[in-house]
Amino acid sequence: MNSAEGHPMSNACGQSAHHESASAQIAGAAPYIDDLPELRGTLHAAPILSRVAHGRLKGIDVSAALALPGVRGVILAGDVPGDAILAAFAGDEPVFAIDTVQHIGQVIGLVVADEVSLARRAARLVVPDIAPLPAVLDVRQALAMQSYVLPPVTVRRGDATAALARAPHTLRGSLEVGGQEHFYLEGQVAYALPQEQNQWLIYSSTQHPGEVQHWVAHALGLDNHAVRVQCRRLGGGFGGKETQAGHLAVWAAVAATKLKCPVKLRLDRDDDFMITGKRHPFSYDYIAGFDDSGRLCGLQLMMAAHCGFSADLSGPVADRAIFHADNAYFLQDVEITSYRCKLNTQSHTAFRGFGGPQGMIVTEAILGDIARYLGMDALAVRRRNLYSEEPLDPTATPQVCRDTTHYGMKVEGNILPQLLSKLELSSQYQQRLRDISTWNSGHPTLKRGIAITPVKFGISFTATLFNQAGALVHVYLDGSVQVNHGGVEMGQGLNTKVAQVVADELGVPLHRVLVTASDTGKIPNASATAASSGTDLNGRAAQFAAARVRENLAAFVAGLDGVGAGAVRFKGGQVITPKVSRAFDAVVQQAYANRIQLWSDGFYRTPKIHYDKTTLTGRPFYYFAYGAACTEVAIDTLTGENKVLRVDVLHDVGRSINPSLDIGQIEGAFVQGMGWLTTEQLEWNDAGLLTTHAPSTYKIPTAGDVPAHFKVDLWDAANPEDNVGGSKAVGEPPFMLAISVFEALRDAVARARQVAEVPLNAPATPEQVLKALSAR
Repeated sequence: MNSAEGHPMSNACGQSAHHESASAQIAGAAPYIDDLPELRGTLHAAPILSRVAHGRLKGIDVSAALALPGVRGVILAGDVPGDAILAAFAGDEPVFAIDTVQHIGQVIGLVVADEVSLARRAARLVVPDIAPLPAVLDVRQALAMQSYVLPPVTVRRGDATAALARAPHTLRGSLEVGGQEHFYLEGQVAYALPQEQNQWLIYSSTQHPGEVQHWVAHALGLDNHAVRVQCRRLGGGFGGKETQAGHLAVWAAVAATKLKCPVKLRLDRDDDFMITGKRHPFSYDYIAGFDDSGRLCGLQLMMAAHCGFSADLSGPVADRAIFHADNAYFLQDVEITSYRCKLNTQSHTAFRGFGGPQGMIVTEAILGDIARYLGMDALAVRRRNLYSEEPLDPTATPQVCRDTTHYGMKVEGNILPQLLSKLELSSQYQQRLRDISTWNSGHPTLKRGIAITPVKFGISFTATLFNQAGALVHVYLDGSVQVNHGGVEMGQGLNTKVAQVVADELGVPLHRVLVTASDTGKIPNASATAASSGTDLNGRAAQFAAARVRENLAAFVAGLDGVGAGAVRFKGGQVITPKVSRAFDAVVQQAYANRIQLWSDGFYRTPKIHYDKTTLTGRPFYYFAYGAACTEVAIDTLTGENKVLRVDVLHDVGRSINPSLDIGQIEGAFVQGMGWLTTEQLEWNDAGLLTTHAPSTYKIPTAGDVPAHFKVDLWDAANPEDNVGGSKAVGEPPFMLAISVFEALRDAVARARQVAEVPLNAPATPEQVLKALSAR
């Protein structure tokens, strides 16, 4: 309380407010798209899938499906009224298969029926006539054939070949890192409703309503303004609903156009697995040169992204992998070549981290091997390579320091040296190193390992144009506030944080602010909720909109009291001047009576960023988020079974807007990353069939996989850049903290085998651990 004025003065930002939908979700009362009441006449669609990895589509027999009572039609490529090619930037993916099929699970068409179960049963009766063609299923084969969805990209700094030639030591090797299924709890779903005069309302479980609007309009041959897309919440996205939710919306809209009635399309889990893309698997070859202290002298790195049959978002994913190949380390003489390989599998897509994890993990593996090669502590080697202000050549003028990335961005505000030191102490790392050595010497079968790995993750869309956002703030006569912005709530607490920002801007209690569904009819051309930028962009846009309303009210009240507008404060539900304090609600009513505008829009674009896509140089990121994790694991050398025993995290979120939400994001991201690197194995057979296409064969982490000791601390310092509330993004950066799990497993294998180089691929399933233990 402020004793002078008698009003509560606490801010909403910085408080661990409950997620705005938590109570409704716990009660099962928060509606998702499949919960919406269906209009009379709604039909249900199910996909017709290719059963061949690559082939010529000669025809399709739909007679058995159409013979079933209640089946209303079959939708094929010829039924698309607009462009039969999806409006993706590469223009390389058809709405439905036209002349060829490119992977098992490609959608050839839809069966539409009165009931969803009937539609699915009928779809399995459709018989496509496909003449098989040779399929490319191996990335090394794709490299040899130069089978690419996009041209290769190379980024160089200095002369890596010369640096390797003069390096005191070199290591060469390869690494395979698998993909990852998004496994959102709410599957892909869309509901297309025809409106009057050839307009459309689309309910889509999407991270990018604006793109769904564009894709549907493109496929139907309409202007964008004729399509409205709405999404209140997602039951998880993780990148899997950034582009690929658009497919379902298009398919449902095409079917609804032909049959002239509402159509819903919800994939069952098996079809979702078979149709949709995953995190990109990556293959690597590398040569690393280093000195006696473990400092990298030169690096040649080949990264081959397994992209699937179309480009989707493979270009920016592979670009971000290049940007993050340094992770936290200065790469002086480096050559990185990135291949975007075309395979006859699902087209892989965005996934939390968006290529960043695939870029970081190979460098962390290299540094771990360097440490063992030199007989050094891996943390010491990692510290030796960190970005710093140390000059490359103290005698040179002007001095060039070890603080600039290989793509030309200066690393400012680097807190990792201090953060690592603090985590080293709080996790008792040095003592545990000794304890692990003692343990391992006394246990011939079970071996333990430990690792601390850092994270430096760039925040912003690498495509500069997406770094913009809009919002609307409406203040109603009773003083309640409604906010609409272009972001999508997918469980991460975006709407809660935006409401906290707006509440503080207007000085009202948090419960007086309501954030409504994402809607292209309110905020046009909104960027995807991705790149960890949801709060950064939409929070600041909403703050600007609220500030305009506040300025209108401040000017009005200042006129009443004969003071300057700058002397008017909004706090604790009160509007305070040096002369009097008024209730916010009363001020709103009085302002309305005097015809003062009580709503406004806000627009924000991220400053400072620029990026040359042709040279992959510039400042693609507004700032970096930092963190580190210390992980201890145990492996069974007889079975390869492994377990995470303890995790200590220290992560940088700037000045947290909502600490509980941020800690929840860190915990969830870490466990999801742990799954990627330990249990979540995607397997395609020799025919190109994804055999791990259900929870029975694809193993995501469970509560039993979470270590008993799982401690998360927040680094308490404001973002040095002018970001909303001094905060930093938290969605993606903590995912890469889980690389410490992989490095700890490699450490355990190395201790068991007493070798430097560990040929362990990810995910480190028991089978992979056994292979690494027995490798020669």
